[in-house]
Amino acid sequence: MRIEISRLTKTYRGGVRALDGIDLDVPTGMYGLLGSNGAGKTTLMRILAGLLRPTSGTVRVGGHDIATAEGRLAVQRTLGYLPQDLGVYPDLTARGFLDYIALLKGIDSRTTRRRRIGELLDVAALTEDADRRLRGYSGGMLRRVGIAQALLADPRLLVVDEPTTGLDPEERIRFRTLLSRLAGDRTVLLSTHTVEDVAQTCRFLAVLARGRLAFTGDVGALVSRADHRVWTLTTPGPAPAHGKVVAAVPEGTGTRYRVIAPVPPGPAALPAEPTLEDGYLALMEHVGSG
Repeated sequence: MRIEISRLTKTYRGGVRALDGIDLDVPTGMYGLLGSNGAGKTTLMRILAGLLRPTSGTVRVGGHDIATAEGRLAVQRTLGYLPQDLGVYPDLTARGFLDYIALLKGIDSRTTRRRRIGELLDVAALTEDADRRLRGYSGGMLRRVGIAQALLADPRLLVVDEPTTGLDPEERIRFRTLLSRLAGDRTVLLSTHTVEDVAQTCRFLAVLARGRLAFTGDVGALVSRADHRVWTLTTPGPAPAHGKVVAAVPEGTGTRYRVIAPVPPGPAALPAEPTLEDGYLALMEHVGSG
């Protein structure tokens, strides 16, 4: 399901512009939306979910214009949304919570609900814990309950906002793997400030910075923003005075620094292969100086 965004702006009371002229096309598959906190990602997610009206511009999802009541309804029927903060009822079990949400989504048949909930509990690896109260769930388990509720109506578009925030490394990997599996025949829009989440799941991405689109393209193109700009330098002395230090690892009697800089940050500096994080930081450095 294709998302087409043109000249999208959102200005809040007080003149705070959260989105400023966004032009973006999102194809079917897994797509990353990367940016720091406050970049405008959640505002964009809420507009796509029909929870927030844009100030100007157009958004079409699967050919439907969300500016119209008919368009919003059509999109919401094909949309699964996992917000950054999903409210749950702690005294309900996972099965009971999903049954309640399914009723709200208009799945009236008890047989249909039972079958669909069983399928999703299995997809989210929650079958063994389905009848435990949610108050006893870990953060990662609650996020998997969240993805299950977002999938109840078998949406063609899945929007997830900061889904791995606060998860331990094992749960983060499990959740990323689950999202990648779900993207086979639908559009999954992953909004995050965590570069690794995008690096491990997405081929294409966009970067938001201060409400504007700073980059759109494939992961390799963003990595290449740091070509010939990444260096390692091991020294017992202070950190390099020039460039942006992105890592400092104790090594022997000194420290090995990873530095982004246009020229070697010292006579002993060695060139290094850039990563997606390096490309993102190089981009943000350019945006900040622009």
